[in-house]
Amino acid sequence: MTNLQEFQNRREEGNKNILDENFLGFKRFLNLDTNAYLDGAIEAKNKELIGLACSMVLRCNDCITYHINQCFEAKCSRQEIIEAMNIALIIGGSIVIPHLRYAYTIINELFPQKDK
Repeated sequence: MTNLQEFQNRREEGNKNILDENFLGFKRFLNLDTNAYLDGAIEAKNKELIGLACSMVLRCNDCITYHINQCFEAKCSRQEIIEAMNIALIIGGSIVIPHLRYAYTIINELFPQKDK
């Protein structure tokens, strides 16, 4: 199983557990999160790139995985993702480097080497 598949399975199971609790506060937050990434004045694709950069600075590998996959689904190019990660590196500094390394495990699953 790939890193992405493992993440997606873990995320799906975790979200089911959260929603099965039927707690209004959790539902409201998840709804807010979902709606924040919809098209608006900023296209959803660009919001996902922003989310990726923020996730890298916050050093959350689950969030990095999620946003790289969302960027891929939104038809971001490999180069667009790389440039967003560069912004994260500039903002976050060298502490972001381990997460940059991790991000490439997901990028390389989604973008075959020939697409470099």
